[in-house]
Amino acid sequence: MTDVFSSRTPQQALAALLELYAPKRLLLVGTGFPALDAFKSAHPDADVFVAEPGPLPKELAGQRFDLALAVGCLEQLNKRSGLELLGGIRNLNASRIAVLADLAACGWSDTDFFSLALQASERFKRDEQVLSLFTYDLREYKQVPDWLNAKFWANPQNFGKYWW
Repeated sequence: MTDVFSSRTPQQALAALLELYAPKRLLLVGTGFPALDAFKSAHPDADVFVAEPGPLPKELAGQRFDLALAVGCLEQLNKRSGLELLGGIRNLNASRIAVLADLAACGWSDTDFFSLALQASERFKRDEQVLSLFTYDLREYKQVPDWLNAKFWANPQNFGKYWW
């Protein structure tokens, strides 16, 4: 990732994500932020669930969410716990994830997020602090290859009929 910094603030970027996805069920792991408060007041029908950094409580671990946000979370966990938390949320709880983290403070690198299939979205700089926003959306994770169709199938008449 290059050292190109966003002209937006982290709050503006998170507010844009919240407005884009307009989740009905939102999971926040970490600390609240002003953009979330504005989203809650604009969307009173949205359910917002908050969890402390660490393993999800049992009442949240078995639920699905439209969007999961991790803000100020990874800085409080060791890397293994953070990987388990984000991987678990990605696999079991949410199809969309956004993580705002200070990589220097949490000891992570870009490749740690890439290993979880998250994409680098934006970087923000204020004084000496650099925050990075990483996102994951299952629907945009991988495009269907152009060769995956009946034209390239060994028996085109059987394409899509049999699964083995």
